[in-house]
Amino acid sequence: MERTWPWISTAARLGLAAVWLVAGGLKVGDLAASARAVHAYQLMPYDISKIVGAAQPFLEIALGLLLLAGLAVRLTAGISAVLLVIFIAGIVSAWARGLQIDCGCFSTGGELAAGSDPAYGVDILRDLGFLALAGILLWRPRSRLSVDSVLMGER
Repeated sequence: MERTWPWISTAARLGLAAVWLVAGGLKVGDLAASARAVHAYQLMPYDISKIVGAAQPFLEIALGLLLLAGLAVRLTAGISAVLLVIFIAGIVSAWARGLQIDCGCFSTGGELAAGSDPAYGVDILRDLGFLALAGILLWRPRSRLSVDSVLMGER
């Protein structure tokens, strides 16, 4: 089993990289919409939501690129885990307060159209799956085809 862990970690690393690259890539073209999605959670003033909404896609893309390259995997996985816990807490908060919003995880998010129901349970389960990928990388960061392995002299 010890020989398979680097490959399991590689799959987790590339999977989480894809998540961040897609999520950030879908938002980076419309930073105003990203800010509106953050503000829809009603957790911070709009001016702060604008800053967070503008920065978030770039952070997600940076995390995705670092994971894709396999550079600073454990640190990147830790930052990913923190970010995912924040996202899950935000969704739980919106659900508990009865907000009718799209999570904005892979879209510009915001208020849902009349008659649309949020998919909070699905969103939380999906993010818990992504959190599990980050957990694997925190526990076993060594992976194949990574800059970290080259820097550490591994094959």
